[in-house]
This record gives sequence, C-alpha cells and structure tokens, in this order.
Amino acid sequence: MPIDAKERLGVPPHPMPEQDPKERTKNVLEVPLGYDAETAMAEARRCLQCKTPFCMEGCPVGIDIPAFLQAVEDGDFREGIRIIKEKNLLPAVCGRVCPQETQCQLECTVGKVRKDPTKAVMIGKLERFLADWEREQGEMDVPELPEPTGKSAAVVGGGPAGLTVAGDLIKRGHAVTVFEAFHKAGGVLVYGIPEFRLPKEIVRKEVEYLQKLGVEFRYNYVVGKTITIEEILQEYDSVFVGTGAGLPKFLRIPGQNHLGVYSANEYLTRANLMKAYDFPESDTPVIRGKRVMTVGGGNVAMDCARTALRLGAEESIVAYRRAEEQMPARVEEIHHAREEGVNFHLLNNPTRIIGDDKGWVKEVELISMELGEPDSSGRRRPIPIEGSEHTMEVDVVIIAIGNSPNPLVPETYHDLETTTWGGIIVDETTGQTSVQGVFAGGDIVLGAATVILAMGHGRRAARAMDIWLKTGKWADLPELTRGQIEKEREEQ
Repeated sequence: MPIDAKERLGVPPHPMPEQDPKERTKNVLEVPLGYDAETAMAEARRCLQCKTPFCMEGCPVGIDIPAFLQAVEDGDFREGIRIIKEKNLLPAVCGRVCPQETQCQLECTVGKVRKDPTKAVMIGKLERFLADWEREQGEMDVPELPEPTGKSAAVVGGGPAGLTVAGDLIKRGHAVTVFEAFHKAGGVLVYGIPEFRLPKEIVRKEVEYLQKLGVEFRYNYVVGKTITIEEILQEYDSVFVGTGAGLPKFLRIPGQNHLGVYSANEYLTRANLMKAYDFPESDTPVIRGKRVMTVGGGNVAMDCARTALRLGAEESIVAYRRAEEQMPARVEEIHHAREEGVNFHLLNNPTRIIGDDKGWVKEVELISMELGEPDSSGRRRPIPIEGSEHTMEVDVVIIAIGNSPNPLVPETYHDLETTTWGGIIVDETTGQTSVQGVFAGGDIVLGAATVILAMGHGRRAARAMDIWLKTGKWADLPELTRGQIEKEREEQ
C-alpha cells in the first residue's frame, strides 16, 4: 500500500546488527552482520523518491539511487542489483567500505529534513544487502555483451580503478587484459582492508564476475619490471595505468629503522593478503606485540589498530597529532575502534622511537600538541607544546600517515608527465596522459583516496578509452567525451 512523504519521514532508521565488541576481537569475521530482506525493505521505504535526487549528485559513479531503493522497497532485489551494476560492478565492496556518510547519504533529503545526516536513508547498507543477496543466490546474472570490436585494452593494476575500467570496456565489446603485480586481484581491497571490514571471499566473487564477462587476468606481472609499458603497447591498442598509491610515507624522526617498526602497508599486507593472523597455518609471520602503537588518524590507522587487537595485543594505542573531530577516518571506524578497546592518545605526535640494546622497539617519545589557526587543509594546525615531551612503552609501532603514488611505472616510462609528488598528470575529462593511447586514474593520479573515487576515475577513463578505440581521435578526445557525457545525461 503506497505511503506518503510524511509517513516515510516517520519511519526510523534501521541500524545494521553487529558482532558483540567483546567477541569480535577474538576473530577476523566481519563486524556488521547485514540486513535481512524485511529490514532492507523497511529501510528502503524511508526514501522520499525525490523529483530531484540530490543523493545521485553525491555518488562518484552516478548510480540511480532512487530506482534501486524503489526496487528494494518492492522486494524486487534482482532488479535492484541490476540497476546498481549498470554503474558499479563492485557493489558488495562499495556497500562496505565507501564513505557514504560524506557522499550520497550526506546529500539525502531525509537527513536534511530531519537536520541530522545520521538519519539519512542507509544507501550504502542497502547496496551491500543487494550485492549479498545476489551472491547468496549462487549465480550472478551476466549481461549480454555486444559483438567484439576487434580492439584491445590492457589494464595495469587490478585495484578498484583498474577493475572498473576492465568491466566497462568488456561490456563495450573490447578485449581486456588486467596485469596484476600480486597473485590476487583487488589491489588495496585484498592487501589493505582487513577481513573484518571486507571479507576477501567477496572480492574474489567480484573478480570472478569480471572473468565471466570475459576479462583476462595475468598475475605476478610487475609492470616496469616483468614487462614494460612500451611492450604492452606493442600488443594492445590502449593502456590504462591504475597502479595505486602503494609507496608508504614515514615520519621524519629518529628510530624508524628499529625492529618492530612497520609501515601500515607491510603490516596490513602480512595480516590480510598473506593471512598472518592464521599463523602458523600461514607461512607469513608478523610481530604480535603486546603494546602496539599506530601513528595516524585515518581509516588505515583504524584498520591497523583493530588488527593489532585481533593479533593478540593487550593494548592498542592510536597516536594522532590533532583532535578527534579532525580525524579523517570514518566516524563508524572510530566508533568500532573505541568499542573494541583501542586507546586514543590524541594531540600527541611522536618525536623519536627508542630501541633497546638489541635494536628492538621499547619506547616512543611523544610531544603534546595544541591547536592553532587553520592550515591549508582547513583544519586547525597542531602546534607542539614546549617541554611536554614524554615516553610510552611499546613493542610495535605502525606508521599509518598516508601513501604516495606507486613510482614504478612513471620511473620506468619517462614519457609520462608527472606531478612533483609523483602522480601521473591526466586530462580531467578523459584520463588521457601525455602519451597517446595511455590513460590513468585512481590513486596513481589522486594520491591515496577512497575506493569509490578511484572507481569514478576508472569509469571516466573507460568512457574516453571506448571513444578512442572506436575513433582513433586523440586530440579531439576531450571534446568527444564531453559530448558523450551530455548525451548520457539526456538519456537518464
């Protein structure tokens, strides 16, 4: 029976059930447990079906959000997932790790009317529900593909941007091969994001879907070492570079070479991709500290701090030089970390790492900070308080202060123009690089960003690559692409 807007606004949000905090640190199982069908339909009923769907403006890949929510409300889950997959081939991933609260849900009219963004329709959780529902059916619907164009594209890097390009181009009739440095595809989805946030079986299923579409994957190919871009261009008509931001940043302080100091990349790769949490069943070891300090305030720092607890840490500490309201991590991730017992040592910045006589970490010296005027990021600048130095005993330190673009492809293919910080320079409309036939997107262009922004980059590049492969017009590509974008808008 139809309900009006007033009734819809009266429906309360439906929180997703979760594992008990005391129990979940003893395992690596996913923390949120998912919606059942009845709850999903009730949550979708909160959507006002606005004539101007502002939520879509907040989606980097342009999903028709009202349409898929209506399908969920109607109980037509197959139609709902079909609508999502028109624009997003990784819904099970995005429904779990994308910051919907700062994107589509921030623009949701329900949250605005109720003057509380946390009361917005749970778009991300419903996206996850549909993806999980489809997976549980056993078979994913594979769309009918067009006749092959005879053109081919190589994708360098099997992360979110690369997988998006591969999926979009294969659906346009082009042959696609993904060159992946690791033995599994997924990029940061498999090596960076922990099992308790994103089960690797879900990533495997998403990759399997692309394989069913016809995408070829070549693993253990380190482009720039195993094979060069020049060699790939001899075999393929176009190349997309999506090698990500895998170069960890470190603090410029003494003591970072002590035993027991990890970059977040290494720590999470050992724990996630190589399953060190399952040692000795896994061959990959990781130091299981008793007092573990993670330096940083983003999602990666939360992942490290929470992983440390699951590896047996008696105390997991986050040291961050700013205040909590300035932390770039998702509110949900900070909340989960606090629930699980992570201790936050805010407004404190490490000044040196102290080792014992055998070179192992034993202490970190920190200095207390206070907040000054806003800096270029818009956040108040942390200023050291003179004479406030103090030490904390720890036996493992994880540096989680960000990553820079992976330098291997730009350093081995000098024709690519790059920024001063190592990112590949591209046309904002098309993803074209300085080399004809070569496109780029994701973190290799943006720096470390979100999964959905990388996918948005991939979608943009795939549209332009399709036009390039069909027309061969490089100089006119930005104009042609803008025309295609306008045509797509008119058709919506």
